[in-house]
Amino acid sequence: FMNWINKYPNRGYGGMFFGWILSKKKEPYGSKGNGSAMRVSSVGWLYDTEEDVLREAKRVSEITHNHIEGIETAQAVAMCIYLSRIKKSKEEIKEYIEDKFKYDLSKTVEQVRDTYEYSELAINTVPQSIICFLDSNSFEESIRNAVYLGGNADTLAAITGSISEAYYGLDEEIWEKAKGYL
Repeated sequence: FMNWINKYPNRGYGGMFFGWILSKKKEPYGSKGNGSAMRVSSVGWLYDTEEDVLREAKRVSEITHNHIEGIETAQAVAMCIYLSRIKKSKEEIKEYIEDKFKYDLSKTVEQVRDTYEYSELAINTVPQSIICFLDSNSFEESIRNAVYLGGNADTLAAITGSISEAYYGLDEEIWEKAKGYL
């Protein structure tokens, strides 16, 4: 992991994470940040049971985000992707996440927007990203929801997009246009 970071040192890492990279101490630093939730999407695609998804999401998160909030938020994202991939309904996904992680997902994007503020904490990003997905009818709309919230919009959109792609699929026209911008 550290070799990879050293190979790509200027990739927009968060402040705490970048401080950790530069430090001599290479143990996890108890982060509650949203980094593990942003990088966990492959776990939801690669594993085929709830137990495996939860275990592997914890394992990949603990490298840096070993605080329970850093772990559980990553597990929630991975489970949303897994449940979407196995064709669960939005209501089933919502009920599972609310029950397992105790998130309040009852609000609409409009209701979240009224009080949403920028935060790098995963607990202030992941439930809101899930709401952006739940309160949408397409991949594009879910991303628009995430950007509409403002605040940490790039993180919200990254997490929302990873869930939405598993649920809706990815429109090839949108993908081609995005690649053109890149």
